[in-house]
Amino acid sequence: MTDLPADKRRKDTPHPAALKPTSLKQVAARLGLNPATVSVVLNNVPGRSIPEATRERIKAAAREMNYHPNLLARSLRSRRTLTVGILVPELGEGYHTQIMSGIGDQLIAAGYFYFTAHHRHQARLIDEYIQMFIGRGAQGIIAVDTRIEHTISLPMVAVAGHRHVEGVTNVVLDHARAAELTLNHLYGLGHRRIAFMRGQPFSSDSDERWAQLQRHASQIGLEIRSELVASLDRDMTSPELGYPVVQQLLASRKPFTALVAFNDIAAIGSIRALQDLNLRIPADVSVIGFDDINAASYTSPRLTTIRQPLAEIGRVATQALLNRIHDTQPPRDEIVVQPTLVVRESTGPAKP
Repeated sequence: MTDLPADKRRKDTPHPAALKPTSLKQVAARLGLNPATVSVVLNNVPGRSIPEATRERIKAAAREMNYHPNLLARSLRSRRTLTVGILVPELGEGYHTQIMSGIGDQLIAAGYFYFTAHHRHQARLIDEYIQMFIGRGAQGIIAVDTRIEHTISLPMVAVAGHRHVEGVTNVVLDHARAAELTLNHLYGLGHRRIAFMRGQPFSSDSDERWAQLQRHASQIGLEIRSELVASLDRDMTSPELGYPVVQQLLASRKPFTALVAFNDIAAIGSIRALQDLNLRIPADVSVIGFDDINAASYTSPRLTTIRQPLAEIGRVATQALLNRIHDTQPPRDEIVVQPTLVVRESTGPAKP
């Protein structure tokens, strides 16, 4: 009989994941061993003396028979699912994605699996998703830019929560320091007529960031003119967020030499709006962003911004949650992360 070509054999051979799963008892029966012995080997139970040759026989048979441990049954017995739930407003590019990257890396290193749910800042969905995470056996929850109103039965860490809730660790940026870095940079370049972009009311950082900007402006004697303050209101994560806000500021015909954007995405849209009206960045208007997302160093001009160590914030939040789950350290109410100023091409001396 003629052998089939190699590519045909590969095509017709089912993938191991497509084979019907085998039970532990079937593996034990085939090997003529006690199911308890097979369970010890395949579930990596420590402290049992089983010859290495027997261990290898069991593992080889398990692979051949497509045996996989029943993780659900194991987790029900041990009450450890090694699963975490993550709440985010949306899954677009930028801030949330880079924090999620840090969370994912830390959970993978710890051997955890995670569910992600995005809620668009809808309180009803936040409550429903929390209950769904609990029902699916999550051992803890990380909430990113999500308003948490009350204590839950699981360990929880909030990134940019800004609300003191019993049993929740808050991981927050030092916004007082961020405001100081922002305004000292622009003030030092000679800017006195500065436009400001406030964040959306549903964004967790909006109120704190604005309050700290006002506080530091007062300290250095910088007047914040109400006609040069505009507010974001749309729930989106594209540069389109900042474009109409700058159009609104320019339509008022109140001159300004610098713009403090709420975040980098809005700053990128703002630069586009200014350039479309033949204004030069930074010769005519300086623009500073917030977050230091990956795209910030690839815009034209490259964006000066306040850097949040986003991936690191994700890792810090995850480790804080794991510490709560395993009770390895005393729980902390708040962890403060420091920002830094990244000066690139979008800011320069004020135009005379």
